[in-house]
Amino acid sequence: MTELHIPGVYWDADESVRLLRTYFTGRRSKGDLYYSGAHFERLAGGGDREGAAYGFEAADLVAVTMLKVSVASHGAVNLMTDPEGHWHRLLSAIPRDARLEDPASDPLVAEGGPAWELWERLVDRDKTYPSSPDGVRSVVAGKLMARKRPHLIPVYDTRVKTLFRRPKNDHTFWASLAAALRADGGAFRRHLETLRTKAGIGEDIGVLRVLDVIAWMHQGERTVTAAGAATTAGR
Repeated sequence: MTELHIPGVYWDADESVRLLRTYFTGRRSKGDLYYSGAHFERLAGGGDREGAAYGFEAADLVAVTMLKVSVASHGAVNLMTDPEGHWHRLLSAIPRDARLEDPASDPLVAEGGPAWELWERLVDRDKTYPSSPDGVRSVVAGKLMARKRPHLIPVYDTRVKTLFRRPKNDHTFWASLAAALRADGGAFRRHLETLRTKAGIGEDIGVLRVLDVIAWMHQGERTVTAAGAATTAGR
């Protein structure tokens, strides 16, 4: 397991709070939220709500577009109709309230566990599963799973990977993040909760999403276009 490097931006409370507030409360001239991703976990009541937690539905496919990814049309049909029952089976094996920082969740995300199998079946890099949905790659799979189990599965994209200095082939991010959230009696987890409280974005936003948004915003503001302006494209 690759130990998680905690970037300095997280320890700069003022900066982290600014990034969170900008993402979750910033508005366009029309009055709606500027960042579509602010709707990701809340759209239609959330992907982990009672009655929706054990299968993929249209709201989940719309929600991931808030993070600027999408599923191919045939893949979308596969996810919603669940032709072989694997999506229901695996999501049913993952408790709605499972949390990454809880050691009891380790078997869920370990190799061979239901979350691991769900990711493998969604991505199917080795073409092992004939029923794997079209158009789902690793980032899309991660966002679909983060929608269904927001307290267990973190959003993991290029910006997060770069900021946290993860290896090219990274198979241990879940485990590394779990260890970081538990270290020193849960100090980093409590710190993320404090940032969330100071930002006033709502306690329904989980610590994994707090971590993701700070990373995504921080990296976006550091990315400078050829014109010399910071880019926030992406979600």
